[in-house]
Formats: sequence, C-alpha cells, structure tokens
Amino acid sequence: MSRQPWWALCGLLGAGALVAWWLPRGGFDWQPTLAGAQPWRWWTPAFVHWSPMHLGANLLGLALVALLGAAAGCRGRASAAWLLAWPLTHGALLLQPALRHYGGLSGVLHAGVAVAALQLLQHAKGPRRLVGLLLLAGLLVKVLHESPWQGPLRLVTGWDIPIAPLAHATGAAAGVLCGWLLNRR
Repeated sequence: MSRQPWWALCGLLGAGALVAWWLPRGGFDWQPTLAGAQPWRWWTPAFVHWSPMHLGANLLGLALVALLGAAAGCRGRASAAWLLAWPLTHGALLLQPALRHYGGLSGVLHAGVAVAALQLLQHAKGPRRLVGLLLLAGLLVKVLHESPWQGPLRLVTGWDIPIAPLAHATGAAAGVLCGWLLNRR
C-alpha cells in the first residue's frame, strides 16, 4: 500500500508554510476572536511563522515527522487521522483565550508524531511496537514538562519567539484521539 497520502500531507504543510512566509500573517494566524467568523483560521495557523528560525525549525521538524510516518507505515487512515487532527489542534486553543495570536507547524507536528506512534503501537509487532509506546511516552513527558496550564506563552532559551505550550498539548491530544479513532484495525 502506498505512503503517498502521508507524503502529500507533509508536502502540503511544507509548501503552505513557505508560501505563507511571503503573505501578511494577520489574515491567517490563530485568533480566537475570529475563529467562528473566519473558519479558515482552524487550518491556516500551521502556515504562519514569526521568524526565519521558527520557520526553519518547523520545516526540519516536518521532514522528521515525514520520515517517522514513512518508517511507521503511515498510509491512508493514519494520514486521514493527521489531517483531521490539524484543525482540532488549533480549535482546542480556545481553551486558552489569552492566547490572542498563534502561528506555526509545531502543534500539527505533535499531532503527526502521535498518529505515527499509534500506528506503530496498533499495527507493528515486537520492537517496533515498543518504539510506538516509547514515542507516546516521550510525547507525554515533553508536553507535561512544558506545563501548558501555566499560561499562553513561554520564553524559552535559544528561541527568538515565545512558544505556546498549549498548541503542543492540543496537537498531541488531537493526534492521539484521531489516530485512535481512525487507525484501529
């Protein structure tokens, strides 16, 4: 079976981020006050990046998630799960109304890692299944370490922008939910 849907989704995310770099960010980033009236904002924040470092890091992360998904055997159902998790990742940011603007691939990338980990956990055997379990455990530890309940933004040493830990948490949760629902045997 082909891994084309996974690669196509990765290509869409990467191309969208590169194109959006040259567009005004205000029409595409997550803004909770506009989420109901402008439904595209449930999708487009993934394309918005605030600095060259932010864009570069997320494109590198996207390449790694692309390879992880291919190695995990992510195909149609896993790709559909990741696609469904994409707007849920951003919509769940309504839980933090103080987060007035958000942009970046990182939340959606966390969803992709969760889907790939579940793919391994649900469909692999032996050591590959253990890899899926360890990936999910690592994702949980990372999200908890970032303390998404402590406010909308966090300054992190080495980054030239503040991060939004809730986006990582909502991405991971959306990926687990959608991966579990759509990727079962």
